[in-house]
Amino acid sequence: MGFFDLFNEEEETQKEIRKEAREVDRTADTEFAQESAHLDLREEELDIDKYRVETGDVTLHKDIVEEEKAVNVPVSHDQVVIEQRAVDHEPTDEPITEEETIHIPVTAEKIDVDKHTVVTGEVSAHKRSVQETEQVRDVLHKEVAEIEEHGDTDIIREE
Repeated sequence: MGFFDLFNEEEETQKEIRKEAREVDRTADTEFAQESAHLDLREEELDIDKYRVETGDVTLHKDIVEEEKAVNVPVSHDQVVIEQRAVDHEPTDEPITEEETIHIPVTAEKIDVDKHTVVTGEVSAHKRSVQETEQVRDVLHKEVAEIEEHGDTDIIREE
């Protein structure tokens, strides 16, 4: 046995120890069966719940405001126009009598103002549901199968 043979022997011993460790690691996480084996794969999914919260309110009410309005209304009244003219002394058969009276009624329009209430419009309110989309982000974990091949293996992958 030479000087260099001592180093080769140590190197081979180290390889055997690593091979045994690798075999031990493989047996720790695998299920051994003669014909078949299986591995369950899991992943996380999001559980999203929606709920309603009160975000505000709307109140409808009426206020009374005063507004002064000026309206021009045409009105009429009677005027008595008296005209007197000179006549060229024409003869007449009528005698002079005591008194003669003519009565002329005079009228005028007066304004009587009253108020009444009318409906000029209406305000209505209703709620409607509006669909929007909000994006939710989170990190999900998932198990995936990794297949390691050691040595001479013949693997057929079926999905």
